[in-house]
Amino acid sequence: MPNIAYNANQKRKKRRSSIIGVLSVVLILLIDQVSKVVISSKLSPGESIPIIKDILHITFVKNTGAAFGLFKDSTFFFIVVSVIAVVIIGSIFLKAVRNEIFYDNFLFNFGLILIMSGALGNLIDRVRLRYVVDFIDLRIWPVFNFADTSITIGTALLVISFAIFDKKIKV
Repeated sequence: MPNIAYNANQKRKKRRSSIIGVLSVVLILLIDQVSKVVISSKLSPGESIPIIKDILHITFVKNTGAAFGLFKDSTFFFIVVSVIAVVIIGSIFLKAVRNEIFYDNFLFNFGLILIMSGALGNLIDRVRLRYVVDFIDLRIWPVFNFADTSITIGTALLVISFAIFDKKIKV
């Protein structure tokens, strides 16, 4: 006879994990979008404000391409790629919750959350503005934003997660 208390507890745990995951995506997305609105309302394209001279500047860049400004003026292509990425990540997220690995593996969990948030953040920019707002300028690296950072860190966390838990993750 199945343990009813155990099943109810598992359902609550799954529901709580799903809610926390979605709220995390929304929070990170909100930080990304608010920062971009503030930057684009306070600065003109190309304008730069030093935060730490020669190390960290806030520089408003309209990026119509991909990372490092590659493939400029490919907005439609990147919208399609972003939508595909969001759908794939969303389906992995749902499958992970169903298979109960979402809340058992923090690296995997947070990696998906970060990648989803970043992909949505840049997708919103591309659809709304036809470019991505970049503004974090380290002077030794192309200008980027919080969405780019989320995607990069999320990808690193997924790689680490698969390296550590390679036999336990089957999504």
